[in-house]
Amino acid sequence: MLWLKAFHIVMVVSWFAGLFYLPRIFVNLAMESHDVAYDRLLLMARKLYRFVTPIMWLTLITGSWLWLAYFPLSMNWLWAKLVLVAGLIGYHHVCGKRLRQFEARENPHTHVWFRWFNEIPVIVLLAIVLLVVLKPF
Repeated sequence: MLWLKAFHIVMVVSWFAGLFYLPRIFVNLAMESHDVAYDRLLLMARKLYRFVTPIMWLTLITGSWLWLAYFPLSMNWLWAKLVLVAGLIGYHHVCGKRLRQFEARENPHTHVWFRWFNEIPVIVLLAIVLLVVLKPF
């Protein structure tokens, strides 16, 4: 179980690294007016999204394995965590949608909007860590 937990934690950290950095690239894309710099940032965003998507799946697989093997269904804190994880999956897919908009050069948002958008995974991470460590209910 400890190996599985350790692997899950590494996958979670890696996924969150992508969820923190990708919207930061979006901030820069939203401000960029030079085509060469825009294309370079777009390439970085594409590569990062392609890299963290399989990591998201490994996070979900290892987390599901831990849940099914070691945690009873009656743990309410775990259900709250799963709701937050579902939100993160949605956030990940919204990032993919925003990336496609940047690829089409049809971004409807300002860099300020992306600065706020970038804070969502920080708040979710804080909530998940508090739920897992404190198990408040």
